[in-house]
Amino acid sequence: MTLLAWIALVLFLVIFIIISTEKINKTIIAVLGGAIFVALGIIDQEAAFQGIDWNVIFLLVSMMVIVNITKTTGLFQYVAIKTAKAVQGNPLKILVLLSLLTAVFSAFLDNVTTVLILSPVTILIAVELGISPAPFIICMALASNIGGTATLIGDPPNIMVGSAANLDFIDFLVSLGPIILIILAVFTGIIILLFRKQMVVSNERKARIMDFDESKSLENKPLLIKCVLVLTMVIIGFLIHGTLNLEASTIAMFGAALLLLLSRKREIDEFFRDIEWGTIFFFIGLFILVDGLVALGLIKQCANFLMHLTRGNLRVTSILLIWVSGVFSALVDNIPYMATMIPMVEDISASVGADAALPLWWSLTLGACLGGNATLVGASANVVSAGIATKNGYPISFMDFTKYGLLITLVNLALSTGYVLIRYF
Repeated sequence: MTLLAWIALVLFLVIFIIISTEKINKTIIAVLGGAIFVALGIIDQEAAFQGIDWNVIFLLVSMMVIVNITKTTGLFQYVAIKTAKAVQGNPLKILVLLSLLTAVFSAFLDNVTTVLILSPVTILIAVELGISPAPFIICMALASNIGGTATLIGDPPNIMVGSAANLDFIDFLVSLGPIILIILAVFTGIIILLFRKQMVVSNERKARIMDFDESKSLENKPLLIKCVLVLTMVIIGFLIHGTLNLEASTIAMFGAALLLLLSRKREIDEFFRDIEWGTIFFFIGLFILVDGLVALGLIKQCANFLMHLTRGNLRVTSILLIWVSGVFSALVDNIPYMATMIPMVEDISASVGADAALPLWWSLTLGACLGGNATLVGASANVVSAGIATKNGYPISFMDFTKYGLLITLVNLALSTGYVLIRYF
């Protein structure tokens, strides 16, 4: 390796470690790292901007706009309260249904946004029942990561994989939907066994839930109708975007622009202000960093090493990707991990063929998305959920979360391994 390659590798590892430990804001260090790569000539400025995956960026921004407008209508809180009343205030059934509801929302919305919207009303329901909100918050965080794995837009790593491997919404739904349904069924059984003794309350407490008026959570019903129509249209667009020969980002941009137009009586600046710009610029910096390693040939060398390690056996490589991705994602943010691994799988795909490499993409996605459930710091949704609980006076420690998350993750990775082997080999 050249001196410049060694400098780039050391810099990247240092940046990766700093991002993982969060000693410095991850957006700052990613953007700064990208700028340093350009300044040192590791990658030139034009190539750096070409290396940014704008499909990912615009899909994220557009979906954030749509969700930011929709959440102002109270739709998500309405659904959560309606769900709790549908089971007559039974806490165990509420736990299961809210977890499944979170998984469904997370398949079509951002994970973090989903838990931000649903966690406060869930805490309110738990308090009215007279039980700790901790099991609800933990289960919803876990469910958000599981549900988000099922679709192209459910989790940022999926968006990255879809763009890199040219996989559309239907590809994800058909390939990962079945295993996620299996995982959710097993997950439901496990949480019932784990928490059933904590879900015993009096009939008086259940009656309090039945007294909730979900209609009071709804605001601006004309806008609510518009949001539901646009969301439905966008989801249908995602399902057929391959047939339309349009990127998912284009569908999302159209939906966001249309919803902004339909909500014109409000100041649109408030919707853009709520976009997670830190996340967007984190992606931009990360893309530049990884593209710098690609330009120097370092990713290709890693891909060759992986194939040598598994002797070119794609079955072994797939299994290795599931478990290595799961371990890494339990310890560090899965986004920088995925940004590093995607070019490696692309390189393997170029040598063995796109069809032959398809199981590798699904293994990478399953491992990275599901592995984040193992620890409190493994996924952004986990951290955000615990933060909301703490602010409301119900702290969830690292070990409180991990003792449940680790069990769920090990089961999920084992199920994913069996699924990939049975379906693709």
